[in-house]
Amino acid sequence: MNQNLILIADDDSDVRDLLSVTLESAGYRTLGAKDGNTAARILTVAKPVGMITDVRMPSMNGMELCRLARNTPAIRNIAILMVSGNSHTYDVDAGLGAGADGYLPKPLTPRELVTQMQSLISKRHLAMTPDGPS
Repeated sequence: MNQNLILIADDDSDVRDLLSVTLESAGYRTLGAKDGNTAARILTVAKPVGMITDVRMPSMNGMELCRLARNTPAIRNIAILMVSGNSHTYDVDAGLGAGADGYLPKPLTPRELVTQMQSLISKRHLAMTPDGPS
C-alpha cells in the first residue's frame, strides 16, 4: 500500500482540486479520478492508503466503488471517506453499509477533511498490524 497516497474520486474538477490542495498541504500525495471506473483502475494500480469518493459519479457511483474496493483483496484495507451533498441518515447509513469508513456532508471544512482522513487511515493501519485489533 502506498502509505502517503490518497485517491480523490469526484466528477467535479473544482471539488477534486480543493480536496487535493487541502490534503497536499497536510503532507499527502493525491491522485484524482473524474468517475468511478477511472477510480477503480487507479485503485488497483496505485494502491493508495486512502480514498475519498463522492456518492454520485458517472460510470460507477461511490457506493459501487466502495463495494468494489472492499471485495478486492489487494485494496480492501484502504481507508475510505465518502463525501456527499446528501446528509440524511439514510444516505450516511447506505455509505457506511457499502464499505465507507466515514461519511462527511458537503460542504466540508479543510480541517474536518484532514482530521477525518488521518483518523480513518490510523484506524485502518492499527487494524492491519499484527499487534493491533483484528
